[in-house]
This record gives sequence, structure tokens and C-alpha cells, in this order.
Amino acid sequence: MLTDQTQIRAALEQAVNAISPALATAWDNVPYNPTGSTPWQAVSVLFARPEDPVFGAGMHREAGYMQIALNYPTRFGTGASAARAELIRTTFPRGTSFGGNVTIEETPEISPGTVEDGWWVVLVKIRFYANIFN
Repeated sequence: MLTDQTQIRAALEQAVNAISPALATAWDNVPYNPTGSTPWQAVSVLFARPEDPVFGAGMHREAGYMQIALNYPTRFGTGASAARAELIRTTFPRGTSFGGNVTIEETPEISPGTVEDGWWVVLVKIRFYANIFN
């Protein structure tokens, strides 16, 4: 069982790393420079306020979402980014657990694409929670 945010982040990031085919990845607080027109993804894990669903000590819930920003070259259509977004969605279906107690709360959200800094960017949000027993 995972017991803190560091372990929760690691379990989610490990699941992203296991997606095949692999895609170059920019992780939180790690330098990354895109190369040419090679597609890449930026992965961020954002935690919400901890929840206390029961009174007394011994348990709390960490919740949040992992956001994957898919970056594809512009002027090549939306097919490749849409296919990757769907692949991520099928990797993280609602109810799936990672690391023992990190549960995917809802079907991942796929945003409409936008152009940012010369890249076609599609965001995928994966909402999760983990019950932590002290």
C-alpha cells in the first residue's frame, strides 16, 4: 500500500512509462527540450486538498489528477494526437488501481486541441484517489 504523495506520483508515472509505444516525456521539475517535430508529452501530477472521510485518526484520502499534455507538430491533422489520447484513456479506465491503492476515479477527460508555442496540444486529465491508512 502506498502511504504518501511521492509514492502515489511514482505509481502513476510508472503506469505512463509502461504505455506502448513510448513517447518522449517531460516530467515535473525535470528539464526537457523538445527535438524538432518529434511528438512529446508533459506529465504533471496535481494533488487536491486531503479528505477525511471518517472521523478519528487512522485514515485520510489523497485525491487529485494527473494531466498529460500531448504535444504534436501543427499542420499534420488531429489523428495521431487523438489516437494517443484514446490510448491513454484505455490505459487508465475508471476503477483501475495502480500501486495497490491508487484508484482511477473517473474515465479520463480529453480536451479539445489548441495550438500553443507552435505545437498542437491535447490535454488528458486522469482523476485519482488513494485511501491512506496510518
